[in-house]
Amino acid sequence: MAQKEVKEAFVSNLNGTSLGEVTFGSFLAPVCLIHRAFILVLYYQAKGTLPLPLPLISHLLLDFSLLVLPLVLSCTILSDVLLQVIVCLTFLSACVLCYICRTSFQSSALQPQKIVSNFLQCSVQFHQVPFVTLFRVFVNVKTAISILAVDFSVFPRRYAKTETYGTGVMDFGVGAFVFANALVSPEARRREVTGSKMSHITKQIQSVWPLLALGLGRLVSIKMTGYHEHVTEYGIHWNFFFTLAIVRVLASVLLVVLPAGQPWLFALLISGCHQFALETTELKTFLMHNRDRSKDFVHANKEGIFSIAGYVSIYLAGVQIGLYVMQQRHQVKDCLKMLFTLSLGSLLSYAALFACQTLMEPVSRRSANLPFVIWSVAQSLFFMSLLGLADMVILFSKGASACRFLPSSMSFLEKKKTDSPVSRSGVKVERLCLIQAVSRNQLVFFLLSNVMTGATNAVVDTLSCSSSFSVCVLLSYMLVNCLVIYVLHICEITVKFW
Repeated sequence: MAQKEVKEAFVSNLNGTSLGEVTFGSFLAPVCLIHRAFILVLYYQAKGTLPLPLPLISHLLLDFSLLVLPLVLSCTILSDVLLQVIVCLTFLSACVLCYICRTSFQSSALQPQKIVSNFLQCSVQFHQVPFVTLFRVFVNVKTAISILAVDFSVFPRRYAKTETYGTGVMDFGVGAFVFANALVSPEARRREVTGSKMSHITKQIQSVWPLLALGLGRLVSIKMTGYHEHVTEYGIHWNFFFTLAIVRVLASVLLVVLPAGQPWLFALLISGCHQFALETTELKTFLMHNRDRSKDFVHANKEGIFSIAGYVSIYLAGVQIGLYVMQQRHQVKDCLKMLFTLSLGSLLSYAALFACQTLMEPVSRRSANLPFVIWSVAQSLFFMSLLGLADMVILFSKGASACRFLPSSMSFLEKKKTDSPVSRSGVKVERLCLIQAVSRNQLVFFLLSNVMTGATNAVVDTLSCSSSFSVCVLLSYMLVNCLVIYVLHICEITVKFW
């Protein structure tokens, strides 16, 4: 077999992993986020100042070591012991939190119960909902890692995209990416439609031209270079950029034309109708078993075309969640109520998923069926809830340690408006955060990751690499991606040309 065929076979005919493993893996990022915050808190308690020495370099290395490195290791050499790793990290976080609280209680005349009660009544402020930003960034970072890691043998095959049915980590990544875009869509942020509905729709069509251009660029580059491709993902000419663009336009049209306020109803209706078509027509057989791709454009790209209904449903559900989480909340207890609601929504969605899998069929990313839509929403809500809970822990540690400088988290409402904390070198702490850097240029980070993935595959024989060398390549690849996006952020450059 040619090298291209070998690589295509390596990522084909896979069945995924269990729902439990995907769910439990979601704990790693929030725990690592808490560790990053606790290190900054402990340094602040010891030195009385932030940021760290040599801030431009030290904060990048700290964020990379605690937020990116663990994610790379979790899907490579530590994948078989990930449970033990997460448990150990969680135990360590609990110990550090107890130490911070003990220090706070000793220096305060208040009882612990009173401190907790005061914390729940505290007013908070944030320009953007922190855990929404965290969700979008971590989905992007995990996607960047996975699209290259999947080509190495050290990456567990159960994490890769499934062929027909199943729940791989990368299957969730696709749904989560669409969900993440919906959370911050204009509709979720309650931006009013200016002008006529037709002019608004025209603006939405015009706004997706970068995605269409990227999709065409990817298509041309793959065909010209003979780069390996998994045809059953989207089709011969289709790719994820086209899906993102079309989903954005269709969802925007629906949200303008249909009655406002309940996008989740339309999400359920569309995914339900799609599932009904799969069950009662020849559509399922056509998608799963018809191998004739030379007949016409539809046959050649059937997965990409007919999965649109499922991704539009996920997008509409994301808009509904965005409308809820973007509401103004002024106290810690209100934020905790929101997190409880998200957790309850995730639990109910998982119950619906089990019912669908029992009565209908398993999850299928290939057809974007109803179980896939429900799973994507359920897992996204669960991951958001964990990130929100981590943010609450970080906020509590802020209050306990009097450290107000932790980036990418909620802040207590100051009675007097003051300027943002500035370091000795004159650089704001928030500008030293890798999370904010990725958030600032999400599409650029995603595009850069795709380009770097292609370049790495052209230089490295990924299938013959040892485990240690594979990890080194992945870490180097992610370091380059993060360094570029970090420099853009430090220079306050936002790449947006549409």
